[in-house]
Amino acid sequence: MDHRARPYRSVLYIPGSKERALEKARTLPVDAIIFDLEDAVAADEKSNARATLADALTEDGYGARMKIVRINALDTEWGAEDAQAVRKMNADAVLLPKVDGPADLDALAAITGDLPIWAMMETPRGMLNADAIAAHPKLAGLVMGTNDLAKELQSRFRQDRLPMLTALGLCLLAAKANGVVIIDGVYNAFKDDEGLRAECEQGRDMGFDGKTLIHPAQVEVTNAAFAPSPSEIELAQRQITAFEEAEAEGQGVAVVDGKIVENLHVATAREILAKARAIETLAAG
Repeated sequence: MDHRARPYRSVLYIPGSKERALEKARTLPVDAIIFDLEDAVAADEKSNARATLADALTEDGYGARMKIVRINALDTEWGAEDAQAVRKMNADAVLLPKVDGPADLDALAAITGDLPIWAMMETPRGMLNADAIAAHPKLAGLVMGTNDLAKELQSRFRQDRLPMLTALGLCLLAAKANGVVIIDGVYNAFKDDEGLRAECEQGRDMGFDGKTLIHPAQVEVTNAAFAPSPSEIELAQRQITAFEEAEAEGQGVAVVDGKIVENLHVATAREILAKARAIETLAAG
């Protein structure tokens, strides 16, 4: 499935060391799961988490959910073993933290082979190298690590995310230029539905494919925000119909609700309908 049609609305972090969380994730209506061996796992639990996660992925039961494993950075004592373990796991992709440039991806690919790589974008150097990272032949997705990035930038949290906009924009440009998935950062206040909704809508309007989540309570709001709304679906259908009728009459543009509809609008309308169908398929599965 083309990634522009495949839903990535909700991407939930799950600790690789917690069997109950791994079990619960099989029932959650998320589009993708990041099974975490990095930040969510204590140092003395790293090797146990590796084995626990491998068993859970072998057992599977995650359906159509995308299975991404976040390893520790290769310059840590656990990174190389994580990478070797993930290559043998039943995973769809491996996620590398703190990617500074394409050389980091080369080093991982040398271990993980043909497994698609996703990159955590969470360092200033990574922002400046976003295009080269997104252009890497094994790279399939970018994930914004906004907490780590804020720490590195020494920026402050603001509701409008003004300090983060340059970084978000650079990574969005890189993802779209290279045709890869891009997922927005987490919203830390997991009980604040209104704040989450506002940040989801901001990310969606900017062009992100979805949002990373730290708690199952955030799934419903996020799925709704990043899915085509009934009114968007209805408008897309009317745009396609009107354009096809105009074409049949030998015209290159149509008018819907007082607005011009051209080829490019129809392409977007078809993507909206494809995404809506894909979400229905995921829900049914």
